[in-house]
Amino acid sequence: MKRLLKVFLSLYLIVILLDACTTVPLTGRRQLSLVPESDMISMSFNNYSEFMKTNPVSTDKANVAFVQSVGRDISEAVIKYFADNNLSSRLSGYQWEFNLVKNDSTPNAWCMPGGKVVVYSGILPYTRDKNGLAVVVSHEIAHAVARHGNERMSQEMLAQFGGVVLSEAIKEKPEQTKAIFGSAYGLGAQYGMMLPFSREHELEADKLGLIFMAMAGYDPHTAIEFWERMGAMGGQKPPEFMSTHPSDATRIQKIKEALPEVMTYSKKQ
Repeated sequence: MKRLLKVFLSLYLIVILLDACTTVPLTGRRQLSLVPESDMISMSFNNYSEFMKTNPVSTDKANVAFVQSVGRDISEAVIKYFADNNLSSRLSGYQWEFNLVKNDSTPNAWCMPGGKVVVYSGILPYTRDKNGLAVVVSHEIAHAVARHGNERMSQEMLAQFGGVVLSEAIKEKPEQTKAIFGSAYGLGAQYGMMLPFSREHELEADKLGLIFMAMAGYDPHTAIEFWERMGAMGGQKPPEFMSTHPSDATRIQKIKEALPEVMTYSKKQ
């Protein structure tokens, strides 16, 4: 009897996983998405609101306008692509917002599910111009629309809750669910700092981001110079096989390989 129960539960879990697989736009990669995207967006908005209460928005009006302008360009290109390909439902619930926060010591940026984008002032010396900023913003938006956070959170929830229906787990164990979301997005001790995505996610976001910035009329070739500047930041980096991020050399090589395909999406062509 116990053996039959184990077999039944295993088959039930397989059905759940097969049903929960979705496809990443443009790349076609299959991914695990156990958490309803509406729940991801709801948790995102709550955490984003808390973050903005405790992190000062930049008072540099020129740079704030600069970030918002580039952000709008990229988001409009994403919205158009999804609409043209009958994928607008994947952006359901998105409320785009772009903020520049005052943090000169941290070269960082992120985008949560639902289109909440934050750029830290510390990354502007590396972006330098609108193309450099477009590389960053499009990369972060790519993580969100590709649902990498959902995929990462789904894997963690599967490990913790097993075959339990995820929607029920979210309702019955809100604190645990919130903690998993916080872990997936690096919230907590380093509030607002995203934990590293996997190397696969990073490279996928690179390619999607290049396509989105090309659609918006920016030059994807400038991504090479941007990542070279980031790579020259200094500091001890772990070997690639020990890191969730691709090495600078791998990332740049993959970008070079992707450029011919990326340029077919260029708005200027």
